[in-house]
Formats: sequence, C-alpha cells, structure tokens
Amino acid sequence: MRVCVVGAGAAGLCAARHLLCEPGVTVDVLEQSAQVGGTWVYTETVGYDDFGLPIHTSMYKSLRTNLPKEIMGFPDFPIPESDKSYLPAKDMLAFLQLYADKHDVTPHIKFRHHVQLIIPKPVPSGEVWEVTYKSLETGVLETREYDYVFVCNGHYNTPFIPNIPGLKEFQGDVMHSHDYRVPEVFAGKRVLVVGAGPSGMDIALEITAVTPRVVLSHHLQETPRTVFPDNLVQRPDVERLEGGRAYFRDGTEEEIDVVFLCTGYLYNFPFLHPSCGISVQDNCVEPLYKHLVNIRHPTMCFIGVPYYVCAFAMFDLQVRYYVRSMNGTFKLPSEVEMIEHWESEKQERAARGYSRRQAHMMGPDQERYYASLASEANTKNLPSVITKIREESSIRFLHNLQHYRQDKYKIIDDDTYEIISNGKREILC
Repeated sequence: MRVCVVGAGAAGLCAARHLLCEPGVTVDVLEQSAQVGGTWVYTETVGYDDFGLPIHTSMYKSLRTNLPKEIMGFPDFPIPESDKSYLPAKDMLAFLQLYADKHDVTPHIKFRHHVQLIIPKPVPSGEVWEVTYKSLETGVLETREYDYVFVCNGHYNTPFIPNIPGLKEFQGDVMHSHDYRVPEVFAGKRVLVVGAGPSGMDIALEITAVTPRVVLSHHLQETPRTVFPDNLVQRPDVERLEGGRAYFRDGTEEEIDVVFLCTGYLYNFPFLHPSCGISVQDNCVEPLYKHLVNIRHPTMCFIGVPYYVCAFAMFDLQVRYYVRSMNGTFKLPSEVEMIEHWESEKQERAARGYSRRQAHMMGPDQERYYASLASEANTKNLPSVITKIREESSIRFLHNLQHYRQDKYKIIDDDTYEIISNGKREILC
C-alpha cells in the first residue's frame, strides 16, 4: 500500500507516524521547505523564498503559544515537562523534530520537494493517485502512483483579504499578519488592526510599545475585559476607508497610517486537479465526510481542516480514524450516505447561525466531533480534560491578555486539571 503525505508540519508528521506502524505500507512525505515543522518554522523572510514560492509560515518572532503545552502534545507523545505552560515557537518546533525522530519519520521525508499536481487515475482495481512533484534543488519533475493521499498542507499560509470599501485606494500602507515578524515595522505609525483573533489581539498589544496609536477593530460578541495600554482603543467593524481615515460602524473615525489585516487565512490546495472533486468556496472545503474524507474519492483525506480545536490531539484522532478505515477495522459509509451526512451537518450548523465561512469551525462543537470520530472507528477518544483546559485558557486569553501566559496547568486525570494563577492553586473538573 503506497501512501503520499503532503506536508511535514504537525499533521503530516502525525499521519506518517501512524502509517508507518501499518504492515505493508510505504510512505513518502513531500515537504517544500528544508525542515519539519510547517507553520512553526520562523524565518525573517517574507513574500517569496529563493525558489519563487510563497513563504509558507506566518510565524512572528515573539510568538508564544496561546494554549498551554499540556493540551498541545499528541495523545501518545506529550510535550516534555517544564516550568512554563505557554511555550515560544522554537520549543514547539523542537518538539515536532523530536516527535519525527522518535517515530523514525524523518527518513521518509523528501525535503525541498514541491507538489505540482495530484490527479486520480482509473485502474482495473479502482483508482490510484498520480502525484507529480518537483525537486526544488535540481528542478527535476517526477510522477509517482499512490493508493492513498493525505493532504496535510495546513491552512495558515494564504491570507484572507476582506472586502473593505476603499482598501485598494487607501493612501497608506496595507499589510497582512502573514508578513508580520517584528513590531519595529510600525514604529511611529498610527495602526488600524483589523481582527481580534489570537494573532490580532497579541500583535495589537505588542505594537503599542512602538506606535503612538493602535485602533483594534473587531466584532467580538463579548468585549474583552483586558486592560490595554492607553494608546490602544477598540472600535467596531470598519465601514470604509477614505484617504488616510477609517470610518467605523458606530460613526467614529480615525486618522491612520497603516491598515494591518489580522483577518485569517484561506484553505488553498493549488495542487489538486479539478477531477479530485474538491471545491473551496467561502472557505468551505467540500464535500468532506467528517471534515476529513474526500467523499468523491475516499482514498484521499484532509488532516487538520477544522479550527478552534486542540490541534495536535485532533490530528492524531483524525489519522487514527482514517487509518482504521484503510486497514479494514471499519468501513466508511457509502458515497450517498456520506453526502447526506455532510449536507445535513451544513443545514444544522446554518440553523444555529454558522455562516458558510464557518463551515469547519468547531469551538463548542469539538467534543461532539471527537466523539463521533472515535465512536465510528471504535478507537480511543480524546479525554474531556483537554477541551476543558482549552475553554478555560481561551477565556483567560480574552480577558487577561497581558498576564494569562503566566498561568501553569497540570492534568490530573482524563476529567480533572489543576491551574496555578497568581500563586493560587485551583483544581477544576
């Protein structure tokens, strides 16, 4: 059984780790960069790399995890103990290299190989995948056939640019967080930060040290209780930009020098031929069964599409689910049944107020999602304690941005954890 894994970030490494445990399986991991880690690799370079490809990583220099390490490891390979729960990116990168080496994944990675095209090919026994990839160092193209494809290329690398009236005509600078590395680029400038996700909040706070004024524009349903520096003000969504001014939905306006877009990313699979049967519209990847299986061609899966999740643990569960379908432990539903499930889920989410752009957002739905995967594949579920810690940490992030990373967590059992905050110890379940 020949398997191609696209990407050597956390999802790709996890896929290869489990596949290599299966008898008779050969694995090629195709990675365009020179090292493992995907989005956790930091580089000062922005724009394009030496081979003319867009820089993949969105990592900025000061980044520390916004979730505690206690819930960021893999179920069978936790992050080593340390005196901090929130780690710098370099520690996460070192952890992923340790994971790859421990499970002997690294020898199966083709570094500096860029996937050009994936296309299904009919054969008497069903179909195979023709994968064409290019050695970036030699320029040589190669095409190989595989029985399965794991798409693990991540979704934090193609910037989403919102349709703000006047943005294209704005007289100042426009920048996306994908290209942010250090705060000094904003020194002395009045900056409009659009978006209050984890990166938007973190970077808005960071640049207050070098800018005279930061305007944080967002539509959070719950206003953060974080006490920001005096040179940061919060505003609702931007209504329009004119000249060097921003006009907001509450009627206020601000004079600005820079529009800094912290507006998230788009799912992007440029290597998939249309015959793969996958479309992406309004950031909805479909048709996918369980946000994972290509319904039109079930020998292709996508690891890591859902967001607002416990990522590494979810990757592990998704991979275990799919590998068990490969080895015959359980059988996937028919194409008709999978389509019915996907359409029903979309309707149910829409009825609860989810937009099409939020098709893969989990958050409060993540426990139910994990349980559905584990139940169908008859495999071990993720413990509830990880979603409890994630929820607690997210609340503290929103309302105590300047200090929440000083908290220290400890998992006691599958349902209970301990947190030390401001010297006080509390056990929660």
